[in-house]
Amino acid sequence: MCGRMTQINLAQFTDLFPWIIPPEKWHPSRYNLAPTQPVAAAVNHTVAKIEYLHWGLIPSWADDPAIGSRMINARAETLVQKRSFVRCLERRRCLIPTSGFYEWRANPGGRKTPMFIRMKDEKPFALAGLWDVWHSPDGSQVISCTIITTAPNELMKTIHDRMPAIVAPGDYRLWLTAETQEPAGLLRLLAPYPAENMQANEVSPRVNSVRCDDPECIEPAANEQGTLFG
Repeated sequence: MCGRMTQINLAQFTDLFPWIIPPEKWHPSRYNLAPTQPVAAAVNHTVAKIEYLHWGLIPSWADDPAIGSRMINARAETLVQKRSFVRCLERRRCLIPTSGFYEWRANPGGRKTPMFIRMKDEKPFALAGLWDVWHSPDGSQVISCTIITTAPNELMKTIHDRMPAIVAPGDYRLWLTAETQEPAGLLRLLAPYPAENMQANEVSPRVNSVRCDDPECIEPAANEQGTLFG
């Protein structure tokens, strides 16, 4: 799964999407962004633009918005099989820009080690996502999103059995087209990202707490023995 991530110096992300309208105001950098919090996402409107969405998909047909806390991720392999996701895959797609994400590596004895995964060049990249609009009985609405996950690459296999689906820059425009798309053409974009372009570092257990949200969260742990694939 993908349950924590960073969005640092968000104005840099306009380099990823020079053809996408940025928000009127960027939120402060996030070093430990968690589900149910606002996350910046490039949304496939007629004119693509970056908005802040609720992380945790609340389907338009849901009776209770609390369902969003259970839908922070969507498995690429089963998207077309689930009512919650197939319509969004065809019509409501987004890219979630990030500087890196966290995953917890299981160790003998049950202890888990937090790992920070990013690109070797430390540049931002984009995760595949879906979005939807939920209308409350009081007339208000919530625009929410989920991050798609896929099978792990060789790097991620040493840490976890899933990883977020990273979209290659050359496929951004296809993923964000406002036109309805056939699922088959989109699913091919959700393969595991090449491990040789990524690195992973052990970081401090302080990232376990969502209250910790500062640059220290991404600093390599003092006892780290080296960088994986780095």
